[in-house]
Amino acid sequence: MSDTPSSRGRRLFGWLNDPDEPWWERPGPTSGQQRRDIIGAFVYLAVALGVVALTKSYGLRIEDEAGWRAYLAVALMVLPLSVRRRWPLPVLVVASVLFVALAYLSPEVTVSVPFQVAYFAALYSAVAWSRDRRMLWILTAGVIVAMTLWITIALTVTNAAGQMSGLFEDGAGPLPPLVAYALYTALLNAAYFGGAVLIGRTAWRTALDRVRVRAQAEQIAEQAAELARRAVLEERVRIARELHDVVAHHVSVIGVQAAASRRMLPVDPERSTQALRTIESTSREAVEEMRSLLHILRNDETPSDSRAPEPGLHDIDALARTHREAGLIVTVERVETEPGDLDRAAAPLSLSVYRCVQESLTNVRSHSTARRASVTLRTGGGPAPSWLEVEVLDDGRPRGATSGTGFGLRGIRERAALHHGEVDAGPREPGPGWRVRVRFPYREAAGNGTSGAATVTATQGESA
Repeated sequence: MSDTPSSRGRRLFGWLNDPDEPWWERPGPTSGQQRRDIIGAFVYLAVALGVVALTKSYGLRIEDEAGWRAYLAVALMVLPLSVRRRWPLPVLVVASVLFVALAYLSPEVTVSVPFQVAYFAALYSAVAWSRDRRMLWILTAGVIVAMTLWITIALTVTNAAGQMSGLFEDGAGPLPPLVAYALYTALLNAAYFGGAVLIGRTAWRTALDRVRVRAQAEQIAEQAAELARRAVLEERVRIARELHDVVAHHVSVIGVQAAASRRMLPVDPERSTQALRTIESTSREAVEEMRSLLHILRNDETPSDSRAPEPGLHDIDALARTHREAGLIVTVERVETEPGDLDRAAAPLSLSVYRCVQESLTNVRSHSTARRASVTLRTGGGPAPSWLEVEVLDDGRPRGATSGTGFGLRGIRERAALHHGEVDAGPREPGPGWRVRVRFPYREAAGNGTSGAATVTATQGESA
C-alpha cells in the first residue's frame, strides 16, 4: 500500500524530532542557565565588538559606510541571545528580521564571523529548546524560504552580483563566474542552515535521552526496592514458618508434661513437680517465640513446602563437608564454657546459628577468592553461658562483578534481631578476608541441666 501524504508527514515529523516521542516538550531552562545566557551574551558582545575593531584596523571595511554602523549591527544581533533558551522561537524571528535589516544598515558586518555566529546560535537554540515542535518547524521552514528568496533577489533583481563584477575578473575555473558564485553561495548557506538545524536537533534528542535514562534509572531503583522488600518479606515469612514449627514443638511438650503431671501427682509428687517446672519454662519460651513470630509474620498463608526437621548446630559439620566437596576448605571449631553448651542450645537459637553459618559460607564461595574458611562456635559470659557466638572468617579478596544483592547479610541481621543479638560483618583488619560475627544471648532448651568444666573441641577440614 502506498504511503498517504499524512503518513509521510508523520514520519517526517518523527524524524525531525523523535520517532517514539515526537511531541515531547523539553523543560525550560533553569534560573542558572538563564543567568549564564545573559552573562554569555554580554561576554560574546564584548568579543564581537573587539573583532569588528580589529577587522577595521587592518582595512577590512567599506569606505562609504559610517564606522558606528558595524558596531551597532553586531550589538543588535548579539543582545537577543541573552534570552535564547527562555524564548527560543521569538529570538529566532527577531534574529531573522535583524539579519535582513542589518544587512542594509551595515553590509560590511553581515559577512563578519561574529555576526554570522550570533545568527547561527539563534537558529540552533530554537531547534534545541523549542517546546512547540510544530510551530518550530513551520517557522524554520519559513525562515529558510525567506532567506533563500532574499539571497535570490539580491543576486538577480538588485544585481548585487553585478556590483561585485570586479571580483570575477580573475576567474579561471570550468564554470562561468556568476554561476560558480551562485552555487558557492547556495552550498555555503545550505551548510550554514543545515548545520544549525542538525546540531540543534541532536541537542534536543540528547536532552530527551537524558530524561529517558533518568526515568529508567528511577524505574530500576523502584524495582530494586520492590525486589528487596519482597526478599525481606519472603525471608521473614520463612523464619516465621521455622519458628512456628519450634513453637508447635514447645506446645506439644507442654501437653505431654501436663498429662504426665496429672497422672503422677497422686503417686509421685516429686516427679510431678519436675514436670510442672518443665511446663513453666517451656511455656515461657513458647510465649517469647510466639511474640517474635507475630512481630515478623506477614500475610502469607502459603503452606510450608517441607515438613523435614529443621537443621541446627549438630548439622554444621555436614554443612562444612558439603562446602569442602565443592572446593572450599572449611574448619569448624567449638569453644564451650561448659561441656555440652552447644548441644543444649534452644532449637530456635540453634536453627538461627545454622542459617547464619550457611549464608556466610555461601557468600564466601560466591563473592570471594578465598580457598579457606573457618567457623568458630563459642559460648561464654560467666560460670554459666550467657551468650553464644558464631564467627566465620575467610582469607580471600572480593571477586569482581559479584557484589551480590545484600539480602544474605540482611537475613543474618534479621535472625540476630529475632533473638536480640548483634552482628559485626566487614573486611578483616589487618590482612585480607571477610569476617562475620554474630552473637546471640544464650538460651538453653527447656528441661536440660548443666554440669562440667570449660572445654575446647575442634573439627579440622580436609583438603578438597
